[in-house]
Amino acid sequence: QVQLVESGGGSVQAGGSLRLSCEASAYTFCMSWFRQGPGKEREGVASATSTGSMIYADSVKGRFTISRDNAKNTLNLQMNSLKPEDTAMYYCAAGPLKLGGCWYGGSDREYNYWGQGTQVSVSS
Repeated sequence: QVQLVESGGGSVQAGGSLRLSCEASAYTFCMSWFRQGPGKEREGVASATSTGSMIYADSVKGRFTISRDNAKNTLNLQMNSLKPEDTAMYYCAAGPLKLGGCWYGGSDREYNYWGQGTQVSVSS
């Protein structure tokens, strides 16, 4: 069992920045950020393998940067140029390598471990 603890959420105005962090209790090959906005399904934001491969959802490319520190089992998400549509609960997820990758088209079904979530609210 892997425990995940997120931090760093908050409220900002459009155009602002936030940095999310996730601390894992153990190593996993795949780590990702997901989000769930009001009335929406949970969607993938970005994923990072322990070997340095990153994938981003089209909606956040060029604005968000995912990074991980394998020695500390931490995952970060730097979010710049935030938009109101980025408002959501953000979740850290972790799991072993499956199906040859970690993105799974942005689906959350292959991830075993989840954090409790941290709220991000962006006002216009």
